[in-house]
Amino acid sequence: MRLIYWVLSVLILTITCTPEKNEPKFPSPAPPSLIAQQWDSTLTEDIYRDKMLGSLVGSAIGDAMGAPTEMWDRNWMKVQWGYIDTLDAVIREGSPEGPWEDNLVGGGTTDDTRWKYLTGQFLLSQNRADSLNAKSFAQYIIDLYLSELEQVKNVDAFAPEPLERELLHATWLQEWAKVAKPYTENDLDGYSYALNRFYGGEMSCAGMLYAPLLGAYYPSLPDRAYLESYRLGLFDLGYARDITGLTAALVAQAMRPNLKAEDLTKVAYQVDPLRYFNSRLVGRISHRVYQDAKNIAFQAKAIESIEADLKLPKRYQRDSLYWQQMQKAYSLLDEKLQDIPFHAGEVHLINLTAIEFSEGDFQKAIEFVVNYGRDNDTVAAVTGAILGAFVGFEGLPKDLAEQALQVNKEVVGIDLAQLADDLVDKRFPKQ
Repeated sequence: MRLIYWVLSVLILTITCTPEKNEPKFPSPAPPSLIAQQWDSTLTEDIYRDKMLGSLVGSAIGDAMGAPTEMWDRNWMKVQWGYIDTLDAVIREGSPEGPWEDNLVGGGTTDDTRWKYLTGQFLLSQNRADSLNAKSFAQYIIDLYLSELEQVKNVDAFAPEPLERELLHATWLQEWAKVAKPYTENDLDGYSYALNRFYGGEMSCAGMLYAPLLGAYYPSLPDRAYLESYRLGLFDLGYARDITGLTAALVAQAMRPNLKAEDLTKVAYQVDPLRYFNSRLVGRISHRVYQDAKNIAFQAKAIESIEADLKLPKRYQRDSLYWQQMQKAYSLLDEKLQDIPFHAGEVHLINLTAIEFSEGDFQKAIEFVVNYGRDNDTVAAVTGAILGAFVGFEGLPKDLAEQALQVNKEVVGIDLAQLADDLVDKRFPKQ
């Protein structure tokens, strides 16, 4: 036994007395950290006001241009409408997620614009702009839903129209309230079950409906916009939440003064504050969506010849080669379709492809999205919000911008100009 103690003592002394070797350590990068981002000094109040209004109206233009043919088959769109490049009348029934009135005049919008308005009112109700609270956002939705239910109960009319109208209002928020309620109550099981049944349990583009306005609320701060939108993305499943953050980041990037078009979509892979690229086995799915968009736009724009029997749709006013390139992009997008048109990954892919294909041209990008079909009002609303922020209100097509402003204010009841002014007055740094 003494021998064992003696051997152990010698080993311990040997280890502790061994001189350290001055071997060089292999360099290792520092862990990622967010750089504190301050207000962009080049973003003056006038520029910010122009870009805020541009984003809101640009989104409304996309929503209104896609609303008449939402979810239509592309070939059926060509038969019935030809090529779409204007704000046509919305001849369809009202629905909770669609227009709230039958047969709206051209420029009428759907829930895509309503979500911008709702989110704007929520932002205006908050005392602090440094960090948004998801529970407060959820409670705001619940309170609005309960208010709409009270309106339903108070309808006193023999004619069915008033009741049907109020039911549309309440039903619009019903799915959202079912998720928001257990979230505010810290009911983890209830929230989990409701979230996984939200719109059938599919990865819908929930947060993308309001993320653009959050991006405009944190202009030129894409990392910050990502984090705030991600925090409020409590209705998102899977990597849809990453896409919600990226949607806000794209708008925030577009708010930068003097930004070049080729630098606009870079945030789709550069901004990753929550390290999605480190996801084991899978990596960052949204980045592969971005790569697909770049590839589709590249292949389409590489076409230099026109088919001999090419037929152009009625109302189409651009050249034949551009139409041929669009059809190539459409066929490549068709290969990536998801089970539902409002799948976040699909919306993100079409949006990025449109921006890349159009090289940042607002009118071309909106036309590209709307004439592709699928959930074209939602995609065009997202694309319009990004490129509207990029070009500003003064850079939007004048006739479309004025029509969208007027119809939303006088018919739909949403004053986009007033909302933009209120948000800028609240958000722009006070001297």
